[in-house]
Amino acid sequence: MIRVTRQGWSAYGLAALVVGLDQLTKYWILSVLRLPEYGTHPVAGPLQFTRIWNQGVSFGLLQAGQDLVRWGLVVFSLGIAGLLAAWARTQGRALPALGLGLIIGGALGNAIDRARFGAVVDFIDVQRLGFFPWIFNVADSAITFGVILLLLDSLRRE
Repeated sequence: MIRVTRQGWSAYGLAALVVGLDQLTKYWILSVLRLPEYGTHPVAGPLQFTRIWNQGVSFGLLQAGQDLVRWGLVVFSLGIAGLLAAWARTQGRALPALGLGLIIGGALGNAIDRARFGAVVDFIDVQRLGFFPWIFNVADSAITFGVILLLLDSLRRE
């Protein structure tokens, strides 16, 4: 049996934090703010909340309109999260552990939405910046930053 390293526990903790924050923000958008689909709520500067249902993967890519594809994406997300959790378990360095924790949490957060609603709740909208046309969520952001951390770590010398 392989024991979990300290960095592995950090990755798991961060993943749990991401899932919690992701689900809390989505609950707030749906149940507290009650933002209707395509409804927009200005926040500050170029940031606004615009709620959409995303049936695809991150940033609306690969739309999945059928139930079989929906559940396939749930299984795929859970499988990726499981593989990354196994990798994180043995991690000896902080940077990749943090990256893995962010990706695991983001994958699980979006998988929960897909299983519950049939689509992912996206709401963070910075389109007024003029160069970023996608609407996304906390889970998508975590996945993106997690990949960046893994790429940065891969450039590091041993």
